[in-house]
Amino acid sequence: MPGLMFLLSAAAGEQADQNRKGIVTYIDGQVRRKAIHLEEWTSAPVNTEILSGDKVRTFSESRAELDLAQLDIIRLAPRTEVDIIRLYEETREKQVSTQIHLAEGEIWGAVGKIEAETEFDVSAPIAAAAITGTVFRLKVETDSTTQLKVYSGEVRITNAIDKKEPAIHSPIPRQIEGPRQIAPPHEVSVEEWMVIIQSMQQVTIDKQGRIVSQGSFSHKDKDEKDPWVLWNKKRDEKIRNRLQE
Repeated sequence: MPGLMFLLSAAAGEQADQNRKGIVTYIDGQVRRKAIHLEEWTSAPVNTEILSGDKVRTFSESRAELDLAQLDIIRLAPRTEVDIIRLYEETREKQVSTQIHLAEGEIWGAVGKIEAETEFDVSAPIAAAAITGTVFRLKVETDSTTQLKVYSGEVRITNAIDKKEPAIHSPIPRQIEGPRQIAPPHEVSVEEWMVIIQSMQQVTIDKQGRIVSQGSFSHKDKDEKDPWVLWNKKRDEKIRNRLQE
């Protein structure tokens, strides 16, 4: 019987590894992946595995779709780089955590409903967002100006980025402790904040981490007619139809 128990444990471990793995499900143009243990970027064709610690990059006139553990979808626009910091990993608090950093470019996300024991966070150079079951679009300009658009669900976004912990989770928008002196020679120069962005709302944050615009948007807006946006909506509809079959 010990041998049988070993085989069952091995199978369970293998299944757990599968659940923590993403897959490249679509590419158009040049897409590269940098594994955590490698120095060089390599080609990332369809069916390439994506693991915690990997980076994925698209080049000019290129795009990619990542299916994360067959649960959540992240798509990369041209000239985009993401860092998969964590992919469904268990934390000390016994939560299943996913953390993705958008270094530059634009991503479209379709994330399923997040349970109490699960967290899904996306960060940019000057903001971090806690996803709670959402279709969203996050864009980082070359000067780090960041725009978030939420199409369904809600996202909690903050400029109080802690590199060790995910974005702040709070049931309502609240003001966080203001400017304060910290370890020299650095100091907090912009007041920290956290807001909730809901369906068909957007927020734009400047390179200093300050909100410069916030409010509603419409599917009729010129920006929503962009080929990248229309393509993502068609992909989302295709996936919904497949799941309903």
